[in-house]
Amino acid sequence: TNTTSTPSCTSAPDPNVTKRTATHLSWHPDTCKKLAVAYSSLEFQQNMKNMSFDSYIWDLENPNKPELVLRPSSPLVSLEYNPKDSHVLVGGCYNGQMAYWDTRKGGLPVEVSAVEVSHRDPVYGAIWLQSKTGTECFSASTDGQVLWWDIRKLSEPTEMLVLDITRKGLLENALGAVTLEFEPTMPTKFMVGTEQGIVIACNRKAKTPLEKITSTYSGHHGPVYALARNPFYPKIFLTVGDWTARIWSEEIKESSIMWTKYHLSYLTDGCWSTVRPAVFFTTRSDGTLDVWDFLFKQNDPSLSLKVCDEPLSSLRLQDNGCIVGCGSKLGTVTLLEISSGLCTLQRNEKVLATAMFERETKREKILEARHREMRLKERARSEGQGSEVEERPVESPQEVLDRARKEFFEVIEAELQRQARAETQHLGGKVPGMG
Repeated sequence: TNTTSTPSCTSAPDPNVTKRTATHLSWHPDTCKKLAVAYSSLEFQQNMKNMSFDSYIWDLENPNKPELVLRPSSPLVSLEYNPKDSHVLVGGCYNGQMAYWDTRKGGLPVEVSAVEVSHRDPVYGAIWLQSKTGTECFSASTDGQVLWWDIRKLSEPTEMLVLDITRKGLLENALGAVTLEFEPTMPTKFMVGTEQGIVIACNRKAKTPLEKITSTYSGHHGPVYALARNPFYPKIFLTVGDWTARIWSEEIKESSIMWTKYHLSYLTDGCWSTVRPAVFFTTRSDGTLDVWDFLFKQNDPSLSLKVCDEPLSSLRLQDNGCIVGCGSKLGTVTLLEISSGLCTLQRNEKVLATAMFERETKREKILEARHREMRLKERARSEGQGSEVEERPVESPQEVLDRARKEFFEVIEAELQRQARAETQHLGGKVPGMG
């Protein structure tokens, strides 16, 4: 497909006069035709007087009018369809409360958590858990807490965790959560992205609260706006914050293994392709959606689309990988259809992606070990034992990197030649676009 062709798109504006940000999108689990959107204004102390609290479910075949108006008592910051029961949605409110809806019963919440047992700040993440009943979920907020809920009894959370990485369990030390990640194939694990740029990896089933925080990853100067495990390689995850998107390996704590260049505009959200292992999407504060394919180009996106003039605020890809929804700061939701090239798994792509992630993880491991060794030597020197520390000839990180890179590109080159022979022309730099 020609990368310059305009993708077919649909857009639905916030129907209110005073526009609010589309803070979160959730696709209907059984049909590609419906999208639930949470709307709120996250500007500190913005004039809330004339602002609607409503959020909407849109039917994409009729974008002029919402199919259902959800009426919470405080604006929704997060909203999520129940994957087991598409009539049910859970929402996290600006005031910290949790609410749930059954669309068969209309737009008012069926139940809302009591203020005194809820979060004290906006609920930036609310995610359904894999449970037999299909009624359990958990939430995270900038108040520094993760709370677990059963929607049949919202009178109190079933469990809580304080995001204190000093592991003292103190709320005053807690880092504020702005993103929450859960991968159903790893049901005891979850990750939290914080305002402070740190990602916290947790294990819900650890014996003591202190052991529930398993590790931390620091890579951003400001809030972590997106956090997602790769659907093909769950140990690889993506973060988006400040001016970069970063790819991490769970094993490497000190540094991300790959990253985009620093952008001139702030990045606001990101997600992996559900069908292509090395493809991911990012949104920017200048209204651009970028599509990256790290197998073929790491310095620049394979495709950049100017979606609107105001900042894009949220992003959600449909499970089939072919339609992406983008929400904007002024509440417009735009749906873009992705060309078949970018949502079709290419031959041998998994093999190449595996090789790339393994190579980069290995490279960072060597650098990490080298840094550790240098720190130990430094410590030994400062303790006056410098003369006793023997210098061992170690292959320098640069040499290792050069060797790994050479091997990797040989694999790619051989594969590209094989594919060229097999009549596939659109690889090798010309990445298919949207159409």
